[in-house]
Amino acid sequence: MQSKIVSRRDLDFILYELLRAEELTARPRYADHSRETFNAAMDTCERIATDLFAPHNKKNDQEEPHFDGEKVHIIPEVKTALKAFCESGLMAAGQDFELGGMQLPVLIEKAGLAYFKGANVGTSSYPFLTIGNANTLLKCGTPEQIETFVKPMLEGRFFGTMCLSEPQAGSSLSDIVTRAEPQPDGTYRLKGNKMWISAGEHELSENIVHLVLAKVPDENGKLIPGVKGISLFIVPKKLVNPDGSIGERNDVVLAGLNHKMGYRGTTNCLLNFGEGKFRPGGKAGAVGYLVGEVHKGLANMFHMMNEARIGVGLGAVMLGYTGYLHALEYARERPQGRHPMNKDPAQPQLPIIQHTDVKRMLLAQKSYVEGGLALNLYCARLVDEERTAETPEARKQASLLLDILTPIAKSWPSQWCLEANNLAIQVHGGYGYTREYNVEQFYRDNRLNPIHEGTHGIQGLDLLGRKVVMQDGAAFRALGGEIRKTIARAGEVPELAGYAQALAAAAQRIEQVTRSLYAVGDLNKTLANASAYLEAFGHTMVAWIWLQKALLCVSKTGHDEDFYRGKLQACAYFFKWELPKVHTQLDLLESIDTTTLDMQDEWF
Repeated sequence: MQSKIVSRRDLDFILYELLRAEELTARPRYADHSRETFNAAMDTCERIATDLFAPHNKKNDQEEPHFDGEKVHIIPEVKTALKAFCESGLMAAGQDFELGGMQLPVLIEKAGLAYFKGANVGTSSYPFLTIGNANTLLKCGTPEQIETFVKPMLEGRFFGTMCLSEPQAGSSLSDIVTRAEPQPDGTYRLKGNKMWISAGEHELSENIVHLVLAKVPDENGKLIPGVKGISLFIVPKKLVNPDGSIGERNDVVLAGLNHKMGYRGTTNCLLNFGEGKFRPGGKAGAVGYLVGEVHKGLANMFHMMNEARIGVGLGAVMLGYTGYLHALEYARERPQGRHPMNKDPAQPQLPIIQHTDVKRMLLAQKSYVEGGLALNLYCARLVDEERTAETPEARKQASLLLDILTPIAKSWPSQWCLEANNLAIQVHGGYGYTREYNVEQFYRDNRLNPIHEGTHGIQGLDLLGRKVVMQDGAAFRALGGEIRKTIARAGEVPELAGYAQALAAAAQRIEQVTRSLYAVGDLNKTLANASAYLEAFGHTMVAWIWLQKALLCVSKTGHDEDFYRGKLQACAYFFKWELPKVHTQLDLLESIDTTTLDMQDEWF
């Protein structure tokens, strides 16, 4: 029976044909691996996700966590699923052997973890945040911090979070006011509030390791304005004794749960640090441990934030993907209506997949989710290149590409794989709007992803305001070079030459429009419509991905021919229906339109 989480055949195509995962085994870090070990890891992920995560996805949504004033209550299936996840070693799948890891390529690790996002996005949030937390501390923490906090996380005994936003600041991290007062013993005492903290309180693990942004006051007791004053701290829910045992409760308190429209299975918390309910060592304030240098907190936290952004994109893809597979199955099984040329009511009804408009909706979903998944896993492959490529130049190239693609990998799936969920509901007709069918939950869950880890507006500002101009446009040029290579190859294939020309036209216009936007000399005008720039840029990147896929499919006949023909048809759809949208947006951007910038509060 075919999985309704993700097509394994499509995953294999992306991993082994498009992204050439087997080539990684020639590198020393991955020399102990082979396609067989990669497949074994994927099989494990598929089995646990299917058997233990997917079955309670709906129950997790309907019986969401609740807080009785003392503790959070979560359905027991969550802990059972997470126990299996941890015991299988997946928390450390990408880590060094010396840390108890499998030392899998990031590409394989993320492909396997995609199953969990598609199966149950609520339950999967707990380990995904923990992995990101651990990776950040491995980059920025001391050996003692790694021993005390990271190793238990990789074992699955501790879980982790990221604590950035505050009620009064939201995404504007320069305005946070959580204080971290230095202590004689080298620790800090934190006081403040953190909002929207996913997985911030639960009883699923022995401990919770919070990574918290806060400001250390200056010699006058004042907080330094802006992001330059931000530092990063480890603040555990429970203190850890020198021998590794769990100590007294830290002064971190759940003030309440936020009840979101989706992701209901993940506790989402308002946390109070240092309110005095718990007084470790007899003193108020949450005990924290500085990570890295004072005032370098945001730079350190960006390790986790960037990983989380790509993770959000992966989650958005997988929610769109599972919705597509549910809609595809429904369309094949649901009889309704007849072809326009056949009005005879005595004739049997057709499965709705035979109706052209249903094909349109399914083809759109296929183009979004398969394109988005390939883009996201391409970013994972870039992490492997960044770490293990043979030359410094290749590693630098991968780093540049990853930098410029991160806002796309986060935001494009959050918009267009959400649209896939919207279309999945439409394919189901009236049933799609009922809670008896899964697609309405997938939509609600996915609707959070345009907000998670920075809105489209924030990602647009990041892309246009920073990434395309950083290092004098180095990343922009590197990406353009990769796109031109694909265009050149496709231009030599008669069936794809038209697509190559269309992609070249879109890419050239983005270059022109980018120059025009910066020629204005007014940053407010340059960035006024950054979201439109982000969307046009993202569509062009996904067209590039589809053209790479088409190059692999165009000559395939015989065995698995339907699979490859389906890919070519999805490519055709994207180039004929989706890529042309880019030019309308680029026209608007090139005109330096200030309609939104000029709008005044009083005019609304």
